[in-house]
Amino acid sequence: MRSKELSKQYKDYVINLRREFHKYPELSWQEFRTSERIKEELTNLEIPFVSMAKTGVVATIQGSEEGKVVGLRADMDALEVNEANDVPYKSVNEGIMHACGHDGHVAMLLGAAKILSEMKNEIKGNIKLFFQPAEEDIGGAERMIKEGCMQGVNNVLAIHLWSELQTGKVSVEKGPRMAATGKFKIKVKGVSGHGSLPNQGIDALVAASSIVMDLQSIVSREISPLESAVVSVGTFNSGTRYNVIAGEAVLEGTTRCFNNEIRNEFPKIIKRIVDNTSNSYRVKAELQYIKGAPPTINDAKSSQLAVNTVEKILGSDGNTQFQKTTGGEDFAYFLEKAPGLLAFVGARNEEKSYTYAHHHERFNIDEDALEIGTALYVQYAIDFLSR
Repeated sequence: MRSKELSKQYKDYVINLRREFHKYPELSWQEFRTSERIKEELTNLEIPFVSMAKTGVVATIQGSEEGKVVGLRADMDALEVNEANDVPYKSVNEGIMHACGHDGHVAMLLGAAKILSEMKNEIKGNIKLFFQPAEEDIGGAERMIKEGCMQGVNNVLAIHLWSELQTGKVSVEKGPRMAATGKFKIKVKGVSGHGSLPNQGIDALVAASSIVMDLQSIVSREISPLESAVVSVGTFNSGTRYNVIAGEAVLEGTTRCFNNEIRNEFPKIIKRIVDNTSNSYRVKAELQYIKGAPPTINDAKSSQLAVNTVEKILGSDGNTQFQKTTGGEDFAYFLEKAPGLLAFVGARNEEKSYTYAHHHERFNIDEDALEIGTALYVQYAIDFLSR
């Protein structure tokens, strides 16, 4: 099988690209160097492309005949994390790190571009390559779609290198895979005063503390125990001095779920709790709620196709079952426009100490996974177009 052979042949090419992207990470909407390097590689491969969504790139590989169109997506932004790995390709951008595998995603998709370009005369149909910015900001996918990247696309695949799966294992099962996300900010306004005379003030800190506790009842008492959901407060800022009644407090947090009905209800439920609790403490409170990405749900037919694809690449032991995760992924917006799937490709290796969680300052991947991901991009595209 040529896709497997060529992925092995170009393994070093992909690894070198991944290490370069890792060394020069860029935050959401600032992926200027990354974007230029992608364009350089596509130009060298004589693959036409267009710029999109500020730093995004969409390339098209045309097969020998007209046919269906399949999209392959890789995200390209990094995180505000100070890298603690001692490796030759350690981030040179202080406080910024590829701590989620996006460097590998871009490298694998460029490797796939190289292979598919060589095989284009054997392919019926077209392949679109989406190099997407700002996944961590949950904004890049929507903007690319609004600018037309999914026009005419019949199916779409994204890959996420995954630190909880062993290298050599791939999860492509149907159904919910990643959660819908939401972000909220609650501003509480009281009246400051002397800590020795709290009756003369209205304590925003106490009121905000009660709001935090009341929010915990949402999942335990308002959502079915058969549904997965999360409400977490991540920051709580209030007070200026030990003996001053706090006049203001600000809370920020996130919601997660896999059910769109719950996703739509979250802001209403949180507002009700904020309003009622703030009234009972005589404070004023303002809720800002931002809906993030919808749930990422793999299409059943695409999932079955991918199961067969993985077996071609890795044999019967390559497919594995992996539980859905409450992490968010804006690839979900692509799946609202066309059927497809998100594949988890294992990148964990205890012997090499590649065991740290995503977003950890020592996150790293087993680079043997890059060959597998590259082959999966290529073979899935071929399998879909040849159906």
